[in-house]
Amino acid sequence: MKQSAILTWFDENQRDLPWRKTNPWGVMVSEFMLQQTPVNRVLPKWNEWMERWPDPASLASAKKSDVISAWGRLGYPRRALRLYESAKVIADSHNNRVPREIEILRSLPGIGDYTAAAIAAFAYGESTLVLDVNIRRLFSRVYDGIETPSSSQSQYERKIRAELIPRDGAKWAAATMEFGALICTSRNPLCEVCPVKNSCAWRAAGYPKSEVKSKTQDWHGTDRKCRGTILQALREKKKLSPDALKKLWEDGSQVEKALKTLLADGLIEATGKSFKLAD
Repeated sequence: MKQSAILTWFDENQRDLPWRKTNPWGVMVSEFMLQQTPVNRVLPKWNEWMERWPDPASLASAKKSDVISAWGRLGYPRRALRLYESAKVIADSHNNRVPREIEILRSLPGIGDYTAAAIAAFAYGESTLVLDVNIRRLFSRVYDGIETPSSSQSQYERKIRAELIPRDGAKWAAATMEFGALICTSRNPLCEVCPVKNSCAWRAAGYPKSEVKSKTQDWHGTDRKCRGTILQALREKKKLSPDALKKLWEDGSQVEKALKTLLADGLIEATGKSFKLAD
C-alpha cells in the first residue's frame, strides 16, 4: 500500500528539523518562513527568531523596524509583517496561544487555507488536508501519472486528495511533504530508490513530460531584487535619502517604483527627505 510505504520511509528518513520538536508558535513561525524559501535558508533564521521571540507576545511587543530587520534576506518581507500582526492578535485575543481551530487560524493575517491546515497538522496533530507544491507533485505523479500538477488547485483535486488521508493524517502530511522534497523532486527525482516506484502511475506510463511549464524568473534586475536591495541598505543604515538609494541601483525609475510599493506595504516610511524602516 502506497500510504504505508511512504509513512515507513518517513519514519526512517525524516530530517531532524527543529520545528518538528517545538511548540505551536515555533511551528507557526516556520510555516511563515518556509513559504517559497528553502529549508537551508530558513534554519538559522528560525533559530534566531525563536531565541529572540519565543512566544507571540514577545514578538508583538517588538518594534516593527526590528522585525523587518531581523527577517534579513529571507525574501518576501511582507511575511514578516503578517507574522507580526498575527502575533499581536494571538497575544491580545487568544491568551498568547496559537489557535487550534482551522477557522480561527484562517482569520489571522497572512494565513490562508494551506498555512492553517499545516499549523493544525504539525502543531496539534490534526488530520487536515495539507497540499503544498511538493505534496501536489507527489500525488500527481504517483496516483495520476502526470509529471506536474496544474498551477491552481481545484475542488475536485482537494476532494480526491482528502480521500487519501489515513488515520494518522498529521503524520501523512509531514511524510508526503518530506517525500516530495527529498525523493519525488521537481527535477531529477530519485525514482530508483523510491519505495513506491512499482506502483507509481507516472513510472508505469513511461515518465511522460508534462505540458505545464514551471515559472522561473531571472532574479537579476527584478523589482523584487530592487526592493530587497533597498531594505538591506536600510537595515545597515538607519536613514538614506532617495539619491543615496538610487546610487545602489542602475535604474532610478525602478527605485522610485520600489519605494512607493515598500511604503504602501508598510515596510518603510518617509522621515523628512529620507527613508527608514517602518517603526
